[in-house]
Amino acid sequence: MPYPTDRKYTTDHEWITVDDDVARVGITAYAAEALGDVVYVDLPEVGATVSAGESCGEIESTKSVSDLVAPATGEVLEVNAAAVDSPESVNADPHGEGWLYAMRVTELPEDLLDAEAYTALVEGEPA
Repeated sequence: MPYPTDRKYTTDHEWITVDDDVARVGITAYAAEALGDVVYVDLPEVGATVSAGESCGEIESTKSVSDLVAPATGEVLEVNAAAVDSPESVNADPHGEGWLYAMRVTELPEDLLDAEAYTALVEGEPA
């Protein structure tokens, strides 16, 4: 599966797009497929500070509950109410309408993956 090249990825299967210092965050199609049908998302509150590599919410599916891990450090500016109200949108369009929250980035880790490296990770190949 081709992953969008306009974003960075984490080994926790989340993506982040950054435009200046404002970013959108979501889970990858790989994560959405592995989770199965998403039935509930618990997102950080607007105004909350999230830290790169730390849990900031949960995503629940018919198979399991998984932590959302912040891909960067910063302040949450917005949550995707459509994803909260209709969690199935995360499965339907994880790289688009199924985004989870927007944040003002204060620190972006250097170890984020590009689309090619992320694809290699999920396909089990060396990057």
